[in-house]
Amino acid sequence: MPEAVAGKRVLETAPHDRGRTAERRSILTRKRFQFAGALLLGAILPWALRIFLPGKLIEASSLNALTGNIIAISIAFWMRLSVEIYPGIRRSYVIFPAALTGHGLVLVWFVLSRFPYDRLELAVGFALHVCWLYTLYVFAERRVRRHIAVVPFGDVERLIAIKQVDWLPLSRPRLHDARACSAIVADFAAELPDEWEGFLADAAVEGRIVYQVKQLWESLTGKVEIERLSENSFGSLVPARGYFYLKSLIDFVFALLLLPFALPVMAVVAVAIRLDSKGPALFRQKRVGHAGKPIIVYKFRTMRSVDVENERRALMTSDDDDRITRVGRVLRTLRLDELPQIFNILKWEMSWIGPRPEAELLSRWYTSEIPFYRYRHVVKPGISGWAQVNQGHVAEVEDVYLKLHYDFYYIKYFSPWLDVLIVFRTIKTMLSGWGAR
Repeated sequence: MPEAVAGKRVLETAPHDRGRTAERRSILTRKRFQFAGALLLGAILPWALRIFLPGKLIEASSLNALTGNIIAISIAFWMRLSVEIYPGIRRSYVIFPAALTGHGLVLVWFVLSRFPYDRLELAVGFALHVCWLYTLYVFAERRVRRHIAVVPFGDVERLIAIKQVDWLPLSRPRLHDARACSAIVADFAAELPDEWEGFLADAAVEGRIVYQVKQLWESLTGKVEIERLSENSFGSLVPARGYFYLKSLIDFVFALLLLPFALPVMAVVAVAIRLDSKGPALFRQKRVGHAGKPIIVYKFRTMRSVDVENERRALMTSDDDDRITRVGRVLRTLRLDELPQIFNILKWEMSWIGPRPEAELLSRWYTSEIPFYRYRHVVKPGISGWAQVNQGHVAEVEDVYLKLHYDFYYIKYFSPWLDVLIVFRTIKTMLSGWGAR
């Protein structure tokens, strides 16, 4: 239990003679080894195999394919490093999409540039690259747990409750005691004794990773707590505007390209809805969009009753709601009921990724209960979001506050890499059905 020492909250710590032996990291988990192995198997080996085909090894097409595989592996490696820093992500979620993106970009460049390239060499490089990464994950990376040392002052108790990390509360300011840990965490707002401040300075000088409690808690939970505006370290309250406008353009272009493929699917879904139950195929609802402006959001109708605008509780549906139709239940599971929102994206009202737009009636109610709630309108609402892939379906009023923590995390760490992570996890959600709403 925590005890008070000189007006500070301190954790009970294990005696220093319980110190752990230095963590033996497998070479399979080292990034340099992983990258070198990927280059060897995914680029050099497919090129070298061409030696069995006379005249192929030094031809332009073979050398171009070698260069292309090297570039593709480098892009995939960079993407994995960028995405894996976010919480709630398993490396297995990122491996195939990252490799597919890297090799796909290279293939598109070859097609557009008309440079000669060896198709077989590119295909073998992609296959060996993916096999290498999944082999590393199965035999090494999935067993890796974080070991983090804790400076036992201030608000650190809530970190200890997070089970996905092995915590080592320190009993004295000695770097040797934290030798088995990959990082150190401290509450910078606490009044640390001089020797502990010196300990943290020494750790930084030696190149050790030192986390602040608040930021590490956000990183591990994927949430940003909101009590009072003055208590929150958002930095600038306005997210990066450059990426905001670039993201809007990417959303529009992707929606435009997807539209010819989406229209036939939407036609089939519309017919199925009309055959299954009485009522229109589309459901239109007034919701709150970017900057608090009202928008009309389009969805496929999945319920028997559509006249729910004036009932607060009726706007909240549960997974076992008896108003959901047979076709509607399938559409919700596969997230196909959201497909008509492609028109909201084309109208520049929504994004593919962002906080879900809330019904106008509910938004007014939430704002009256949580004044800072309106801050979620600082970015465009999205079809899928960070709250949806972490929290799943929200049906109870008390869950809304937790959902807001996830929305604020997305806004605080607004970036292309977080959007990529949400895309990966949305695909998993669609395949598993968890979080469908």
